[in-house]
Amino acid sequence: MLRNYSNSRTLGDNIRLGTLTAFTAGTINIASLLIFLSFTSNVTGHYAIFAAEISQGNWSQVAVVGGWIFLFFFGGFVANLSVINLNKKSKYFAHSLPIFLEILCLLAVGIYGQFYYEKTLQETETLVALMLFATGLQNGLTASISNFSVKTTHLTGTTTDLGILASMFTQKKFRKNPELIARAKLLMSIMAAYVLGAIFSGLTYYSLEFRVFYVISICLLVVIGYDFYKINLRHFQTEYRYYRIFHKPTLIAYLYYKIHNKEEKRTTSHPRTSTKLAFNDK
Repeated sequence: MLRNYSNSRTLGDNIRLGTLTAFTAGTINIASLLIFLSFTSNVTGHYAIFAAEISQGNWSQVAVVGGWIFLFFFGGFVANLSVINLNKKSKYFAHSLPIFLEILCLLAVGIYGQFYYEKTLQETETLVALMLFATGLQNGLTASISNFSVKTTHLTGTTTDLGILASMFTQKKFRKNPELIARAKLLMSIMAAYVLGAIFSGLTYYSLEFRVFYVISICLLVVIGYDFYKINLRHFQTEYRYYRIFHKPTLIAYLYYKIHNKEEKRTTSHPRTSTKLAFNDK
């Protein structure tokens, strides 16, 4: 999900990444709405509030809402900064770092809310700011590594694109276009996952309360852990193939050999026969 980058990504990569992160975004958004009476997976509404507060001259609120918008922007900035600067050293680390930072932010909200939250305005504004930074990280990462194909924290663009695709599918030539079909599958999976996340959050909030952020963190750990497993499994199998071909044991090859109970069948090497080059003939 995370290790592939830009045009090297497959539809399956994008769907797996899109559904899991959209589910978490929907869960975050409804949880923040129920707890703080504020949306935190996008800033569209906050721009309207920002303009309204300016027109009314409420400068303290202008600063608060402006700070929220900036933190969402800064989350996307940090996510893409990680991708473009650390990509050459390790694609996996560059792409997983923003998710790891998002998990830390959500755990901070969950722990503080569960044990210390006293429902003051200042606390609420701070926790909302932290959540906006977290969703900015997620949205920036998914957009960056998917070449702007996957954006999972809001559905405005997704709904617009689906409307455009639906109109295109009224013509037969577009219905047979594999790229358009793949795009529609991706967008519908993101939309369905976001709605399911929102429903899950609404149904479980009253029993879990701030502990819902722990569940979200586990979902994000699955995103990180999946690629970690795939990368190491691939390395595991490569080491084993190296052992089978060259008969040079390594620890990883030995473990693979034992776990899979494979019977060693060494191929007998054929004796090398000396060959005579054509230009050696006299």
